[in-house]
Amino acid sequence: MKLSARAQAIVPSLIRDASRYCQELGALNLAQGLPDFPAPEFMKEAARRAIASDRNQYTDPWGLAELRAALATKYARDNAMTVDPDREVTICCGGTEGLNLALMALLDPGDEVLIFTPFYENYRPNLATVGARPRFVALSAPDYVVDEAVLAEGFAGTPPRAVIINTPTNPTGKVWSRTELDLVARYCERYDAYAIADEIYEYILYDGAEHVSIASLPGMVARTVTVSAFSKTFCVTGWRLGYVVAQTALTEAIRKLHDFLTICAPAPLQHAALAALEAGPEYYRHLRDLYQAKRDLLLPALTRAGFQPLAPVGAYYVWTDARVLGGADAREAAHLLAHRAGIAAVPGDCFLPEGQANQRLRFCFAKSDRTLEAACRALERLEVVGHAR
Repeated sequence: MKLSARAQAIVPSLIRDASRYCQELGALNLAQGLPDFPAPEFMKEAARRAIASDRNQYTDPWGLAELRAALATKYARDNAMTVDPDREVTICCGGTEGLNLALMALLDPGDEVLIFTPFYENYRPNLATVGARPRFVALSAPDYVVDEAVLAEGFAGTPPRAVIINTPTNPTGKVWSRTELDLVARYCERYDAYAIADEIYEYILYDGAEHVSIASLPGMVARTVTVSAFSKTFCVTGWRLGYVVAQTALTEAIRKLHDFLTICAPAPLQHAALAALEAGPEYYRHLRDLYQAKRDLLLPALTRAGFQPLAPVGAYYVWTDARVLGGADAREAAHLLAHRAGIAAVPGDCFLPEGQANQRLRFCFAKSDRTLEAACRALERLEVVGHAR
C-alpha cells in the first residue's frame, strides 16, 4: 500500500503512548494532560439537561449564536479584545481542530511556520497535514526568553508565513510577557507574517503572572488567529470543544473548512459550555489556587529526587532534567521511571526537533491530590544515579 506523504510524516504521539503503557504497568499517569478528578458539577448538569431536552442534532457549523456571543463577552472582559460573534468566532471540535483550521486557512504546501522550542507535540503533525514546514528556533532555559536575537534568527532569509505562540507554554510553563509579544508583533508587521496564538491555558497562571493576548496589541487584530478551548479551564478534555477567533475574511475561510471536516462541534456540549462561561471570577480564582497547590506539592518531590525541575508560571506541567535516572536518553529515562517508580512521564523527544538528543521529561500535575501524594511517595523511594539523598 502506498500511503500519502503526510500520513508517513506523522509519527504516533509519545504522550498518548505513555498513557497506554501506564495502563499496562498500573503506573501513575503524570504523562497526559488529563485531570483525574471531576469536571465542575454545574457544567455536567447543563450537559445532562441539554441531552434530555433533545439538543442532539446539528447546530449551525459556526456554533450556537448564544455561545459565540458569550465568548465575545469573555474576550472583551478578559483579553482586551473586541470580537464580533457573528463574523469572527467559530466553535470547533477542540483546540486541535482549531489549530489545524488556522493552518489550513493560511498556509500552502511548502510554507514555513516559526516554532519556538520546546514546543507542544501536536504542532509538527499539524503542519504535516497541510504540507507546511516548521522552522525551529530554540529558546534557552531557564526563562526561555524571546528577544531580538531569537526573532532575527527566526525571520532570517525568506520570512516564515506564520509564527505559533503558545502562552502559557506546554511543556515549559513559560508565560509570554507583553514585551516579548510586542516584539513578535513588530516582526509580524515588518515581514507580513501571521500569529497563531494557542491560548488554551490562559486561565492557569501562578505567582501573579498575567496572560496577554497578542491579538489585543496594536496592529495585530488582522494578522492573528486565536485558538482556545474549554478542555483545560473546565476539566473536560474529552468533550472536544474549542473555538477560533480571527478577522472576518479569515473566519470565512475557517468556517468553510470546519463545515466540511466536522460539520459542527457536539451540540449538547455547546449548550453546556454556556453554563461554563457564566461562571464568575471566583471560579477562575479557585482554578489558579487549585493548580498552584498541586504544583507546589509535586515540585519539591521532583527536586529532592534530583530532577532539577523548572517551576512553571502557567499551564500544569513541569519540565525536568532526567539524567538522574541514568538512562541513555529521555525515552530510556521514561522507561526506567515507569518500571522503578511506577510513574509515567513524557520523554522530551516530542517537544523538540526530530533527532535532537535530550534528557528531558515532562510531568503533568493536573491530578488529584491522592495521585500526586502517591507519586511523591514513589519519588522518595526512587533509586537514582549519582544523586545523594
